[in-house]
Amino acid sequence: MDTSVQPFPVPHKKLFMNIQGRKTDIVICSYDDHFLVIATQIGKMGSILHARKEEGVSLDPTFNVSVIFGKRDEPMLVACARKLIEHISNSGSSRTLILSLGLKDHSVDTMKGIVSAVVQNLTM
Repeated sequence: MDTSVQPFPVPHKKLFMNIQGRKTDIVICSYDDHFLVIATQIGKMGSILHARKEEGVSLDPTFNVSVIFGKRDEPMLVACARKLIEHISNSGSSRTLILSLGLKDHSVDTMKGIVSAVVQNLTM
């Protein structure tokens, strides 16, 4: 029986930062077909959103963001997911995004801080 500890097989980054005066933990996992981003200030996953670029004949891209679990009446969570999927798409990737946001503060500045931190660390 092999009891050695194997490294997590998915490329990932762990970030610990202060956003708007609150300790914020961010984990970014890079799978072949999607990104998983978890950002939490409460130590829990919180609301989970799915975002993807819609393929179509239009020249302008269309993005679809849906709440899988959690707060469905929080537009800032959807805006955060939309900004991230737009960045992913504009960087040439066709991967979808699964975003988990467990936040105490849903302000514009907090969302900007999370988007900035994720964008800076998305490439692995």
